[in-house]
Amino acid sequence: MVAEVFIIISILISINLYNQLISPLNYLRQGISAIKDKDFNVKFLATGKKEVDELVDVYNRMIDELRTERTKQQEQHFFLEKLVQTSPTGIIILDYDKQIKQINPKATEILSSNPEHLMNQLLDMKTGSSKTLRIDGLQTYKIQKSRFIDRGFERIFIMMEEVTAEIFQAEKNVYSKVIRMMAHEVNNTIGPVNSIINTALSNQNFWLPDKDVALKSAMKVAVDRNQNLNVFMRNFADLVKLPEANRKQMDLVFLVVSVSELMQFPAKEKNINFELNLPDEPYFILADAGQIEQALINIVKNAIEAIDINGIIHLELDIVKHKLTITDSGKGISEENAEQLFSPFYSTKKDGQGIGLTLVREILLNHGFEFSLKTIHPNCTIFTISL
Repeated sequence: MVAEVFIIISILISINLYNQLISPLNYLRQGISAIKDKDFNVKFLATGKKEVDELVDVYNRMIDELRTERTKQQEQHFFLEKLVQTSPTGIIILDYDKQIKQINPKATEILSSNPEHLMNQLLDMKTGSSKTLRIDGLQTYKIQKSRFIDRGFERIFIMMEEVTAEIFQAEKNVYSKVIRMMAHEVNNTIGPVNSIINTALSNQNFWLPDKDVALKSAMKVAVDRNQNLNVFMRNFADLVKLPEANRKQMDLVFLVVSVSELMQFPAKEKNINFELNLPDEPYFILADAGQIEQALINIVKNAIEAIDINGIIHLELDIVKHKLTITDSGKGISEENAEQLFSPFYSTKKDGQGIGLTLVREILLNHGFEFSLKTIHPNCTIFTISL
């Protein structure tokens, strides 16, 4: 009986020891399972056993730290996501295979004009490099391409920051200085030279009958050429001296009709017809009528020059979308020329001065009107003004 009692006591002690050893292991197993499932809300209660309670306390504190850290990471991730999505800078994140993993709305907007062509240019850039890219000859962006490590994997990101206003201002500062210098030198030279020539021409004592006729004619030609040079320089000066827009209420429908009638004569010489799609009622905007008229004349003049012979120029005013479009059936704009369209002194014409579209750009920017010029497909080039 003593032996039986001893065996029973031994069994009870063994079971108790087993429970004391297995219980912490069960806690550990459950804790590991919770961590694997990323469930950081599971915590254990104290058992009343010192050794197990110490383990429970360590586990509970670890879970609290993990939960706090995960909350911080989620908050940071949410903040960065919001920052990326609302950023005025275009952001594109690529994976290892150079496929787009994430793109924010601004980048989508930038790429919308020609997504495939622009994306190829971005992918061709070397990682760690930067460059300036002009889109549609107007918007200018500073492109930066770099890399970062995300959970052990390399990611490429591209940032596109618009610097159009800064570029335009820098260009204007440069060409204004050049034009003023040119105008000063030309005027200082032409004025006295014309005065001397006209004095000589008016002095009959210098010209005997039927003698030196060729010299007299040459001097008259020189005066005419000087006058042409004055007009040439005045065109440049108009670009520099463009005043602030004197905004008044004006009927854009009436102005478009007037410009189309004014440009009928050069259009007819090339057998070009105007098509007008305008509202029956007046459409009033706050603008400088003189400046807007000059801009429209330049745009229509360019459209006429883009058509060799036999074509159509379509002018449409959408009063719902508040847009004016001038569409021509000309040869269109090549990709090589598209980026330079609104650059000062850049022209694809043999005798072009390169100030027509620059003046249009300055006038529309003065009014705060957004605009674009692009060839949609062969024989369809559209100048759009958002009013």
